[in-house]
Amino acid sequence: MPAWLLAAVRAVTALNRGIFMATVWLLAIVVPVMLFEVVSRYVFNAPTVWGMELAVLLFGPYFLLGGPYLLHLRGHVALDLARQRLSPAWQRRLDLVNFPVIVVFCAILLYFSVPAAFNAWSYRETSFSAWNPPIWPAKAMVPLALALMLLQALVEWAHTFWQIPTTHADEAMP
Repeated sequence: MPAWLLAAVRAVTALNRGIFMATVWLLAIVVPVMLFEVVSRYVFNAPTVWGMELAVLLFGPYFLLGGPYLLHLRGHVALDLARQRLSPAWQRRLDLVNFPVIVVFCAILLYFSVPAAFNAWSYRETSFSAWNPPIWPAKAMVPLALALMLLQALVEWAHTFWQIPTTHADEAMP
């Protein structure tokens, strides 16, 4: 692999890892909010108008922005039972087909999500609930996450194509 491409591959993976590590902290907000909502609702019979909605608005970006780095870690759901029966050469061939499929899928979704996110931002879209928070920031995370996933799929394809061993020991979760 050319040196400039290797640097780009490492930069994309490092970016996605940094975003992943930052989004993990969203759960530090979601969990207490959900605990407060459950206690308010079932112990005091006084549900909040904002608890569930805030949890959903924060969990969406957590889920979306964690996906690209999870692709690097091979943490997505896969047909491991079938795949592990294949030789390494056939596993590589599958990856050489699979990653471009992911790129095309992300590109199609990106094509449709960018206008939707832009419209939500331009109209300052809100949820129209009793709390009525802005939802355009959450909608903006969709094209961002798709772009990052597309880049990570290209990176993983390059790893597979040039047969660069991927080690995750230095990238272990804290």
